Amino acid sequence: QEYICLELSSPLTHGPLTHVGTVLSLYTALQGRVNGSSFAHRGELRQAKRIVVKLGSAVVTRGDECGLALGRLASTVEQVAMLQNQGREMIIVTSGAVAFGKQRLRHEILLSQSVRQALHSGHNQLKDMSLPLLEARACAAAGQSGLMALYEAMFTQYSTCTAQILVTNLDFHDDQKRQNLNSTLQELLRMNIMPIINTNDAVVPPPEPNSDLQGVNVISIKDNDSLAARLAVEIKADLLIVLSDVEGLYNSPPGTDDAKLIDNFYPGDQQSITYGTKSRVGIGGMEAKVKAALWALQSGTSVVIANGTNPKVTGHVITDIVEGKKVGTFFSEIKPAGHSVEQQTEIARNSGRTLASLHPDQRSEIICSLAEMLTEKKKEILAANKMDMDLAFNAGHLPPAMLKRLSLSAAKLDSLAIGLQQIAVAAQDSVGRVLRRTRVAHNLVLEQITVPIGVLLVIFEARPDCLPQVSALAIASGNALLLKGGKEAANTNRVLHQLTQEALSMHGVREAVQLVSTREEVEDLCRLDKIIDLIIPRGSSQLVRDIQRTAKGIPVLGHSEGICHVYVDADASVDKVIKIVRDSKCDYPAACNAVETLLIHRNILRTPLFDQLIDLLRTEQVKIHAGPRFASYLTFSPSEARCLRTEYGDLECCMEVVDSMQEAVDHIHKYGSSHTDVIVTENENTAEQFLQQLDSACVFWNASTRFADGYRFGLGAEVGISTARIHARGPVGLEGLLTTKWVLRGDGHTVADFSENGTMKYLHENLPVRNPLAGQRDSN
Repeated sequence: QEYICLELSSPLTHGPLTHVGTVLSLYTALQGRVNGSSFAHRGELRQAKRIVVKLGSAVVTRGDECGLALGRLASTVEQVAMLQNQGREMIIVTSGAVAFGKQRLRHEILLSQSVRQALHSGHNQLKDMSLPLLEARACAAAGQSGLMALYEAMFTQYSTCTAQILVTNLDFHDDQKRQNLNSTLQELLRMNIMPIINTNDAVVPPPEPNSDLQGVNVISIKDNDSLAARLAVEIKADLLIVLSDVEGLYNSPPGTDDAKLIDNFYPGDQQSITYGTKSRVGIGGMEAKVKAALWALQSGTSVVIANGTNPKVTGHVITDIVEGKKVGTFFSEIKPAGHSVEQQTEIARNSGRTLASLHPDQRSEIICSLAEMLTEKKKEILAANKMDMDLAFNAGHLPPAMLKRLSLSAAKLDSLAIGLQQIAVAAQDSVGRVLRRTRVAHNLVLEQITVPIGVLLVIFEARPDCLPQVSALAIASGNALLLKGGKEAANTNRVLHQLTQEALSMHGVREAVQLVSTREEVEDLCRLDKIIDLIIPRGSSQLVRDIQRTAKGIPVLGHSEGICHVYVDADASVDKVIKIVRDSKCDYPAACNAVETLLIHRNILRTPLFDQLIDLLRTEQVKIHAGPRFASYLTFSPSEARCLRTEYGDLECCMEVVDSMQEAVDHIHKYGSSHTDVIVTENENTAEQFLQQLDSACVFWNASTRFADGYRFGLGAEVGISTARIHARGPVGLEGLLTTKWVLRGDGHTVADFSENGTMKYLHENLPVRNPLAGQRDSN
């Protein structure tokens, strides 16, 4: 407790702690260390104050094992220095002295050999020179000073002072030496000096096999893994980061079949691990790292083993770990209840395959059952929603538009049930529909049929009505579904998910829809590119942009902005303009299909139509932002728009003047988001040119932008509106969640016989498409 008070009373000795929040969070971390418990979840690693970073031989040495990997080392130094300057206490345990010394000794030996042979034998025998076997302790002695000088030069660039400490096993077994070491480290940390520690390999004896980690309270030092663990426990570090040349701990040796990276490792899972060989350099291996990590963990220090050599992540691996991101393997004493998100996804995929094999009538029954429960269990749903609303209102951090999305009502549940009934009807001929049949040879028929995409990840913010809609569409299309809802709607989402799984149980596919309720970050979910096939974000434009940037290996269906336009042509009807603009802007200004920019033909200025339009906006309390040309026409103009590409999401809009329909199209192409754009005109030729030339997902003539909606399109519901150029565009319903596969039915005797120029010798005959599963819909 005295140590905590000292740290808080002297924050300036630990770097630029300028925020009270930082001091309080570090105090919380110190309190946890006093209590002797490690962090239970990755997210708590942000509170780590005292951090030990162990750099393995494979991280700091080059591939030829002779010399240092300067690029990786510089990147590591930058990250550690940044954390040090945030007010954390950083300690480095480093390898590399042997490799650095080997490089120096080789150079000296080659130089001396070349001189001797030049004097005695001439230059013709230089090619026969061979290097003697270099003893590791001699290499360490030759390389330690150079390694430390390099660290010192690098950290000086970040105004960080360093100090070198060399230790041996005896320094930990002798009580007096251990106390001296501890005192030295505490004093260096107090003065904001970063200790850089290594074993004194110049004098250390060769390691004895199986002598490491023999007891609970004693750990022998035979490599830098055990050194880092012993040191972290000795100084009561909050976190030990062990960097190696593998991504983390695998359940079997990396590269073998079925080897899977373990994100979270618990002491009870040791029996499920099969270890491989050691690293290409150094004397430790993964088994030594795990033993050292578990020893540190049981003494109260959290541990993460990660890859420090991967060029894609090297520049931020340490900071990512401290920020709580899913990097490497996190060792925790507390195993959370339930499945991990990876296990949930695998369970959903397996159950989803069964769902896809059901008869269409069975999938429709599931959706109809869910629709009925939305009305039958209305009281339970609204009670859970009231809990969420009360919590959100008391917290006071949700804007009014998001509170409106969070709220459910009896009328909204009834509307949801109607939409689900429409989806149930559409599910009759979705999966397994034949799109094309071709006879490619005698007794050889090729078919293209619709199939599910696979596993969908839908991330939605405070909009619980999204859960039953998306679940119904996934069921109808035979897709497995992973749902990640906003914490603001946690109670409502839980009840709706229970009802969804209850409906799925009627045909034994309860697990096809999973709700992620763990502490998984959205960014971590977006990295599961091997088990998730499509991500669908439902929320703010910022959420969509973040997911599109993060999910580099998984397709993202959606739009980042809804910058919709209404162009009022010179031949527009006054009544239609007023109705369309009022509905497009004022009905629900926070919606992505609300108009954000009004383009006015120049001839309309100073006409009764223009006056009525301005009166409408004034009456509806819509704030106008004038575009550059519009502002130039006015003596006293409204506030000028800062940007013509703005999604206001409120009772605000931009107004700009254009000279023609073509100029309006050019403006939309330049500043729009390819979402929904409208022309209001009575001139059919002008309208047709607008519809043909404009490249947006939805283009309307004399209709409100608010019609860009799956329910109004007759899709029953939508998973979102896509502005992408491939797969699906506009409101995405059931059809957008399907892909196709090719099925070839042959007799076993026909071969793919190609001619000399590479083309098949057989003619192609298109056959009539038959969809027996469509049944009643085809006859209708």
